[in-house]
Formats: sequence, structure tokens, C-alpha cells
Amino acid sequence: VQLVESGGGLVQPGGSLRLSCLASGGTFNRLNMGWFRQAPGNERELVAAISSTGVTNYGDSVKGRITISRDNAKNTVHLQMNSLKHEDTAVYYCAARQSWGIASTPQLYMYWGQGTQVTVSS
Repeated sequence: VQLVESGGGLVQPGGSLRLSCLASGGTFNRLNMGWFRQAPGNERELVAAISSTGVTNYGDSVKGRITISRDNAKNTVHLQMNSLKHEDTAVYYCAARQSWGIASTPQLYMYWGQGTQVTVSS
């Protein structure tokens, strides 16, 4: 499974970004997908996850501001981020796992994209 992220960039505080992750090489509608982020000096943390059946889970720091969704027809998972804050600045990674169920820890994901930088700054 190959994952390619897009949509990162520079945004002002309070602004919005939409990240996308295109998957190839697997049966997308059977994959459980996740978005993680890592800032310098920090561990990789869950942003949001969505199971193959559409069940979602969010990191505590982003609840209410971020929405994960998937488009099985386009092999794509999206991350809509609103009300962005300075502390959302990080490299955002798309991840996939074939094992059953939603997962919140990065160690449970087998496939990773290269990451896309999100910088929130005025």
C-alpha cells in the first residue's frame, strides 16, 4: 500500500486546511486509516482515525475542530482542519492498517506516507 499526502501549507491562526491522502496498491475499502502528526521534539500523536466501516476517533487536542472522512470510490481519506492554532504546526502523516478495527497508536499502522508540513503562523 502506498500513501501520498497533499494539502499542507502555511495558514494563519483561525484558518482552515484540508489534507488528502491517496492510497494505492491495496483494497482501500478494507483499510483502516489514520492521520498522525509530529512536531519537532514531540512523539507522533493521533489526530484522527477512521475504520473501514466509517467509525471515527479523534485526538483530544483536535476534537471539535477537525473532521476525518473517506471516499472509497476515490481511494482517498480527507482531514478537514478548522480553527487552526499555532500548536497544530507539525508534519502530518497518513497511515493505513489492514488489521480489523480502528486504532489510535502509530505502532499499529503498517503503511505510512511521507508526510506533509502544516504551519500555523501569522
